[in-house]
Amino acid sequence: MEIHRFALEGLVEFKPRIFEDNRGHFFESYNKDLFHKLGFDWVFVQDNQSFSHKNVLRGLHFQREPFAQGKLVKVVSGKALDVVVDVRKTSPTFGQNVTVILDAATNNMLYIPEGFAHGFYALEDCIFQYKCTKVYHKESETGIRWNDPTLNIDWGCSSPIISEKDQELALFTNLKF
Repeated sequence: MEIHRFALEGLVEFKPRIFEDNRGHFFESYNKDLFHKLGFDWVFVQDNQSFSHKNVLRGLHFQREPFAQGKLVKVVSGKALDVVVDVRKTSPTFGQNVTVILDAATNNMLYIPEGFAHGFYALEDCIFQYKCTKVYHKESETGIRWNDPTLNIDWGCSSPIISEKDQELALFTNLKF
């Protein structure tokens, strides 16, 4: 498994080894023992999956402590631009963001630690899957508006399809962390 770390501490991309032949392909997307040997000791308690049509933008979402979630995300079908923002107030990279293309053709995955806002833009119709370290807790859910001028995220689109709820999310500077 290939591992790529980012300047935002704890954010890690994984590219699994894929075995292909004339029947198709096989890869191991999660192996607790392997991840443990690599230094990752997450415990996942909830799996989620969504389908999004091309041009749908979801996010930027996160849960406040003590319900903050770590997530291992991947695209099972299609392709998406994945975006994470560091919302850890004491972090030296607070407010910084990273974008990663998640693509079913490469089966890459991204681990997003607790303390990050997360969203994605569907570059194609896609099935998005994620494993979470904590269960969903509605009362602690919050988020940041996708086009927040302070964050200046390049989503690569000008008029995505967005839910009414996501259009009404707060601006970064108005959130209390």
